[in-house]
Amino acid sequence: MDFGELHRRFVNHLRSRVSSGELTERGLARMTGISQPHVHNVLKGKRNLSVEMADAILYHLELDLIDLFQPDELLEWRRRS
Repeated sequence: MDFGELHRRFVNHLRSRVSSGELTERGLARMTGISQPHVHNVLKGKRNLSVEMADAILYHLELDLIDLFQPDELLEWRRRS
């Protein structure tokens, strides 16, 4: 797993929450201090999140990077450790 894959999963997670109506682009922008146009472009794949922006979103949504892994991936990681 590399940073690019984590970024892709994180953006997909955000897209899913926006498309389900759990979050809105505007609400996400307001809670994190990121502009709504930037949030929109990130969700459309036209821009990337900086580490600082990703951290802010993770914090406000009470997520951890571990939440982006599938259970079978975590089991495999534990087997290798």
